[in-house]
Amino acid sequence: MNSILIKNIRTVDSNMNKICDIFIKNGIISRIEEHITEKADRTIDGSNLTAFPGLFDMHVHFRDPGYTYKEDIVSGTAAALAGGFTGVACMPNTNPVTDNVETVNYIYEKSKNTGVDVYPVGSITIGLKGEELSDYKILKKAGIIAVSDDGRPVENQGMLKYGMMAAEEEGLLTISHCEDLKIINDGKINKGKVSEMLGVPGMDRLSEDSITAREIVTAQKTGCRIHIAHVSTAGSVDIIRKAKAEGVKVTCETCPHYFMLTDEMLLTKDADYRMNPPLREEADRLAIINGICDGTIDCIVTDHAPHSSEEKSDFLSAPNGVVGLETSLAAVLTGLYHTGKISLEKIVELMAENPRKILGLPYSGIKAGVTADLTLVNTELEWTVEPENFKSKGKNSAFKNIKLKGKPLAVISKGVLKFSEIK
Repeated sequence: MNSILIKNIRTVDSNMNKICDIFIKNGIISRIEEHITEKADRTIDGSNLTAFPGLFDMHVHFRDPGYTYKEDIVSGTAAALAGGFTGVACMPNTNPVTDNVETVNYIYEKSKNTGVDVYPVGSITIGLKGEELSDYKILKKAGIIAVSDDGRPVENQGMLKYGMMAAEEEGLLTISHCEDLKIINDGKINKGKVSEMLGVPGMDRLSEDSITAREIVTAQKTGCRIHIAHVSTAGSVDIIRKAKAEGVKVTCETCPHYFMLTDEMLLTKDADYRMNPPLREEADRLAIINGICDGTIDCIVTDHAPHSSEEKSDFLSAPNGVVGLETSLAAVLTGLYHTGKISLEKIVELMAENPRKILGLPYSGIKAGVTADLTLVNTELEWTVEPENFKSKGKNSAFKNIKLKGKPLAVISKGVLKFSEIK
């Protein structure tokens, strides 16, 4: 199929919102105009749809290599397409850890032809052990686009400092998992009223806030960039906001569950609502929304973390993590757009433009002459989340049985229709 014509579609980029036709030929957007009459191999009626640039999730766990019973690159990219994503960055807590060229090459090779650009994030330290820095020069040449020990923090601040400086020399972003393990002390859920009611050890906000502050001071003193992963507390939002105002090179992300849900979900004693950082309280949820609206929070990611149903069966012993690729855009539309808090253009910034720019990847948006990477969405479609229908192997969704408004129905990746539920 060499050409696709999309008729009467609302087309949204960070600086564009209009109804028009889009003509794609040989993988390139050749025309964006009203009333295109040129014949195409396939014509899509876009009258009830919105076209976004292909979304990008800069924080996923595809569990491949090593834990493919939870997820693999093929199932993970299928889930990404179903959620509207044409690109992802995958974290290094695989087996083996992404601290070597062979694993980087494996990820690129296995993700070929999936329709999703899968970019490996290398580990800050070898084996995620916090003892010795990985060889960033070799890993950058192989294709990593950032470094992180996500899944656990770099506990030694000196190690983090030298890692940030070495990463900066190679033009790599450092992504920090902000957690003080001594403060967490085997906590299971947010420390607060719910943890007290359940008699479950709590995860104090101080754990996240203190390491967020540590990372920002380190960035300020070294002049290096730092990206704070999965922000969940009001304290961290405030710390980052102040640091940005002072010119610190800090960016950050959050996830839909932090602005949609609270720790009251844990009263069900269902481990599908357990993740790290945990669901917080209403004040934190509102602070996350404010941080998104005022630009403190730069992007929305999923922290997509699949586990098997068996692993998630016991509330206290289950591993942390939830899947999110197939519900993320729908949750953003439901919780932020349809409530009037942000615009469609802002969604493009948060979920397509900013993640790529933060990682130093090219961003083309929607315009004539660029490769056609498009997510076609029905922003008004209401649907109930049924994890058993996910493309992901993981069914551990915090949004299960929740009604959302808005759904990706098709993805065109590099000019090819790679996913479609359009009737």
